[in-house]
Amino acid sequence: QVQMVESGGGVVQAGGSLRLSCVASGRTLVNVDMGWYRQAQGKEREFVAMTRWTWRGYTSDYDDCAQDRVTISRENAGNATYLEMNRLKAEDTAIYYCDVHMPGTVPVDYWGQGTQVTVSS
Repeated sequence: QVQMVESGGGVVQAGGSLRLSCVASGRTLVNVDMGWYRQAQGKEREFVAMTRWTWRGYTSDYDDCAQDRVTISRENAGNATYLEMNRLKAEDTAIYYCDVHMPGTVPVDYWGQGTQVTVSS
């Protein structure tokens, strides 16, 4: 079992920045993927960014709409990921969820409780 604690959400004015954190525990997390999704009110959960484990180290994937304004990073120990968001817009308002994704024959996902980001215009 994996437990995650997310933090860093809050209320920010449009154009501002926030840094979200997700710290996970419960098992070895070096060789798993770890990233962020978000869900706005009345909408489906959508992908934001992900760090993916490879033998050469972690790589980063971004949603096309977000990659010019967000940066994802990962602790070398594998148990924490951070999402730096800049030039925030009102449409970025959502609950942001941390995801630990264990690829394999039967992929498994663990989700955090979510952290609210509200961007005021």
